[in-house]
Amino acid sequence: MTELAKNRPSGTMNGGRALAEMLRLAGAGPMFGMGGFQLLPFYDAIGLVGLRHNLINDERCGAFAADAYARVTNRPGICDGTLGPGATNLVTGLIESLNGGIPIIAITGDTNRNHSWKNMTQECRQVEILRPAVKELIRVEVTSRIPELVRRAYAVATSGRPGPVLLDVPEDVCHGTHDFAAEDFVIDAATLRAPARRVRPDRSETERAARLIATAKRPMLLVGGGIHLSEAWDALTRFAEAQSIPVAHTMSGKGGIACANPLNTGLFGRYSRIANDLIEASDCLIVVGCKLGEIATKRFALPPAHIPLIHVDVVAEEIGRCVPAEIALWADARAALEDLAEALSDRSKAARGARADYVGEIVPRMKTWEDGAAARLDSRDRPVHMARLCRELNRTLPADSILVADGGFAGHWTGLLYDTKKAGRHYVPDRGFASIGYGLPGGIGASLAAPDRPVVAISGDGGFNMTLGDLETARRLGCGLTVIVVNNAASGYVKALQHAMMGGRYQSADLVEMDYAAIARTMGCGGIRVEDPEALAPALRQGMEERDRPTVIDVVVTRDPAQMLPAVDNRTVQIKQGDRVA
Repeated sequence: MTELAKNRPSGTMNGGRALAEMLRLAGAGPMFGMGGFQLLPFYDAIGLVGLRHNLINDERCGAFAADAYARVTNRPGICDGTLGPGATNLVTGLIESLNGGIPIIAITGDTNRNHSWKNMTQECRQVEILRPAVKELIRVEVTSRIPELVRRAYAVATSGRPGPVLLDVPEDVCHGTHDFAAEDFVIDAATLRAPARRVRPDRSETERAARLIATAKRPMLLVGGGIHLSEAWDALTRFAEAQSIPVAHTMSGKGGIACANPLNTGLFGRYSRIANDLIEASDCLIVVGCKLGEIATKRFALPPAHIPLIHVDVVAEEIGRCVPAEIALWADARAALEDLAEALSDRSKAARGARADYVGEIVPRMKTWEDGAAARLDSRDRPVHMARLCRELNRTLPADSILVADGGFAGHWTGLLYDTKKAGRHYVPDRGFASIGYGLPGGIGASLAAPDRPVVAISGDGGFNMTLGDLETARRLGCGLTVIVVNNAASGYVKALQHAMMGGRYQSADLVEMDYAAIARTMGCGGIRVEDPEALAPALRQGMEERDRPTVIDVVVTRDPAQMLPAVDNRTVQIKQGDRVA
């Protein structure tokens, strides 16, 4: 008998208990939500079956926390919301997971069907609202089908390109009873984490790709978030090293190969160190688990059309959607890299010799870039320069740490300048939807996913304001989380764009100056305010040493909108007819 066949329940139980029993069978991790009448039997059953549920102060934060938990573990994160506003508050977080390919099981209560559409309290067309926000919406119409439909939810969430699945449970289904048999409570162990299924590429197309790569003098690997969903870190590193192929990454793909690896060329797209220049000079691009969207392509100006492109993606229809592919490999990222490595195995020695000068360019180029950025990276300016903050993160965070980056200002700087020391999911940005407000709840989810690892979340003051109430949640849960608030008393990204495009006319971009460290202390958390860059490293170490409660590090950074972005955003460049954005 397998582990999943042990201790299966049977007998008469309500729908909420059946739902909890299925989640127990699936080994569900910590759940995040806020209860209501419709799901009360489920809440009652959670404690009875030994699951952990965490009250959240805003359902959007619950979805964000579940998303980060899933990114770190590749196991579906679980969140819930009650009828009406609880359900609609999930939308932003669920779209983050949908766009990012993150496995989530979301549960919403719904009206008693005997009285639906009779102006029930908090009633709305939530199924219609939520359906576009998820990979699949499953309406549970019969109590007896709960085990079957939970199985379906896990299978959909973790197969192919992962994503969120919503179980919409009407009140009468959750409160209703059924006489269940033990055989009803089964689940496929393969679907309990992503990727549940791996598809291998067509052999003839793999051979075509291998021939193209073998003849290329300057090939490059461009990797996106799919590298993490596939857990293809080792396969990517082995393939890149065996074939002497440099690797560039999107923000979501950071850590596909360790940033410290000499083949790593850093971020490509809107912001870049040396990767964009190498892409321009490449003669073969191998795109793995990357959608080649606006930011990765500098609003579709990259890559040059004449460079042959091999595109690996688990979603067939994504291939060629934004950039035409010469060779399409519909496949799981790890499987495709393994098959390409095998097809090229007898050419590895020749490739290393032929490309020795090519890969030898990377370290000197990176050194030249770093020398050019040294004034910012080592800045002693007060207020603190964001580049100096990123350098101190690189120096201070240990190799096994996790950095969770909020949308906008915090994500752009760390995406360009933060370096992972090992391959794997050590950097968690919310690049599916890039919503502001992910940092704190994402940090909570990551902390619960990896309680023995240092977790640092970085958020702008605007994003922190959005979710400040869930600092209470982090304290209540005893999260040893360090939250960096990038305090520029503004919606920094918007203000920087207004500076670049509107000639210094600022509208609705400024915030009141706040002492977030003092606020944290009044909430029973650690609070450190940093105005001197020399105090950054001690503050980070102090925050990571605190394991029983969150610590907020309030970093006062530049108020000059001309210095708020890490580089020129290509969207602010005035384009004339015939120009090509570089």
